[in-house]
Amino acid sequence: MRPDEFLCALDLLPTPLHDRAVALRGYARVTRCEDCQQIGDAVRLALTAARYDEIASARQLLDTADQQAARHGSTCRPQPDNEHGRGRVGRWATVPAALVAATDASWKGRAGGIGYVVSDGHYGLRGRGTDRMDPTGVSRVLINELRAVDFLLSAYDEAPAGMTVLLDSLSALRYLHRWQAGKADVMPVGYSLRPRRSAAQPTLVRLAEVVSRRPDLSFAHVKGHSGHALNEAADGLSHMARRRVGESFDVRPRAHALVDAFLRDWHTTVAG
Repeated sequence: MRPDEFLCALDLLPTPLHDRAVALRGYARVTRCEDCQQIGDAVRLALTAARYDEIASARQLLDTADQQAARHGSTCRPQPDNEHGRGRVGRWATVPAALVAATDASWKGRAGGIGYVVSDGHYGLRGRGTDRMDPTGVSRVLINELRAVDFLLSAYDEAPAGMTVLLDSLSALRYLHRWQAGKADVMPVGYSLRPRRSAAQPTLVRLAEVVSRRPDLSFAHVKGHSGHALNEAADGLSHMARRRVGESFDVRPRAHALVDAFLRDWHTTVAG
């Protein structure tokens, strides 16, 4: 369950159930542990029940989740980052500097990739292929640039206030600024708004709504392939994710090493 979907459903629960669901939140994320998965299923079902105003059912499901969690103990908790193509280079977490992120997208043939990197060490990459049901439409590159921004922002329960997000796509930047200005219904040409099976809203619709509520976020342009450390890192991650669609290799150590190298350059430059 995406962080934004979890938070929206939480608002539908009365305070006591709200607090219990928050305490169980870690189980609602992807995990390879079957016991944790069962607890997470109960939490997700409780939030679904809340959407349909079935508060009594939500309470029963949270009771079940609490009981299962008590039996399971605290030795095993979900680790969602790696499962979702996200990770963190921990040594940059405590460096005192303004929070700056960069996003990018890559597309070739029928495969695409998106990536992001944050100055505090967080990063993510995700690849995708296309088929006849792909909702992207004719604005493929633009839409994937915007999907990369959504991938970044959805990594947080709520994106940190004042964060700056750098893009090398002026077209994507114009949409983000229009959404911040209150024009959240404006979408790229050809982007399908049909209901999705995997989420409550199409990605860009959700992104537009989030951006429209966050005037504190800064979206700025950076020239691509100009040696900017964060942009080069995001570009490298997106290319790696795209290649991974058709090739078999362990992407995690490569992504971690790439991010660490570019963040070293970034922080050296900022400190200088």
